[in-house]
Amino acid sequence: MGRFISIFALGFLLAACQNTASPAPSPSPSTHNTPVTAALQPGEIQSGLSECPGSGPIAGYIASLQQSNVTLATRMSDQWQQLRAKGATAAAISLFTTDAGACTSELAATSKAKSVASFVAMFADEGQAERAWTAGVLGFVPPAPDQVAPGLQRGSGTGLGSSSWTYVSAQTRLACWRRSVFLSLVVFANLDSAAFKAVTAAIDARLN
Repeated sequence: MGRFISIFALGFLLAACQNTASPAPSPSPSTHNTPVTAALQPGEIQSGLSECPGSGPIAGYIASLQQSNVTLATRMSDQWQQLRAKGATAAAISLFTTDAGACTSELAATSKAKSVASFVAMFADEGQAERAWTAGVLGFVPPAPDQVAPGLQRGSGTGLGSSSWTYVSAQTRLACWRRSVFLSLVVFANLDSAAFKAVTAAIDARLN
């Protein structure tokens, strides 16, 4: 009996030592894309459109605008700060157009140029991203759930999830949606619906 107790006590002591010595598991690294890698990429746009200066991290875009359109740069900076106040940690914008003048114009501004703009912002968690989407992205606010208007659609019918809305007119195609910890905005001008669907689907697949 004494031998059994001794062996049991020794085994318990060894187990305790092993548990004490075991290192705490390290947290898993984030598997999210960055806004720069999630946003529209040069190879995903049709030929004939050139990338605008400032495409990339949002800070570089705002700095580029300061050289050509101070008013718009100030507005974009204010809107970015509003998103940061809601929890955004990073953002990127990519713009492509047939007319350099569209690079320094407001998103969705009416013109004859063909252009596409993509904005992606990343948040610390999905709750922050959802609240920011509800409040609006760069001045584009979701329509009310019961709002009805030509070309306007909100929710799962857009193909971009329940937290999404789209608008289509003769010149403009717009999609704004929340996926995971990301907010995304895509604005097309004078480009066809097939290209619009392809671009939004490509970006949506990277919002993990």
